[in-house]
Amino acid sequence: MHIVETVLGNASDPVWKAKLADAAVDTLELSQWDAQKNRLRKDTRNGQTIAVSLDRDAFLHDGDVLLWNEQVKEAVLCKIDLCDVLVIELGGLQKLPADQLIERCVQLGHALGNQHWPAVVRDGFVYVPMAVNRLVMNSVMNTHHFKDITFRFAPGSEIAGLLGPAQARRLFGGTERPMDGGHSHASPDGHAHNHAHDGHHMHDHDGHCHDGHCHR
Repeated sequence: MHIVETVLGNASDPVWKAKLADAAVDTLELSQWDAQKNRLRKDTRNGQTIAVSLDRDAFLHDGDVLLWNEQVKEAVLCKIDLCDVLVIELGGLQKLPADQLIERCVQLGHALGNQHWPAVVRDGFVYVPMAVNRLVMNSVMNTHHFKDITFRFAPGSEIAGLLGPAQARRLFGGTERPMDGGHSHASPDGHAHNHAHDGHHMHDHDGHCHDGHCHR
């Protein structure tokens, strides 16, 4: 059994990318939720038993180098099953006057923050990891029916390549911390009802949404 108390690096870092280019790589495969644990024991794909014992505030990230044998060029990497991602496109806001653009961005930020969903902004898109059930996230977005903003869901593997290492770690870090935000549910009439942490119950019935496109 191998005990891992510190992470050696990450496969996305240039130095490690070069080292691993001709190395024999074994993987410790974790679900995104298992990756939130700083203590766990599991076998790698090739049958090596790994006991992870990290500091309390440390968490594993996809691509972390857990073991490295320089003499025989062998490594064990952490592979996290990446969650789907909510992709919010902001391109439609560019045509708006500055005051309206700011208003839309504040409204979107408030909606995401009210749910305690982490987000990464890059090149006119906001990326949000699948924090809860897709139906719930879709309901939250439809409830607010943001004008001039569209959204879709995409596989994490599709989005990971669009981000820098730091952004990818924030989005998929597991990963960084359990996501315990507010919650939302949809009623039979198709309207979503959001519950904020201050106990208020919010309804939004005007406007409509379809296929990720929202209109007032």
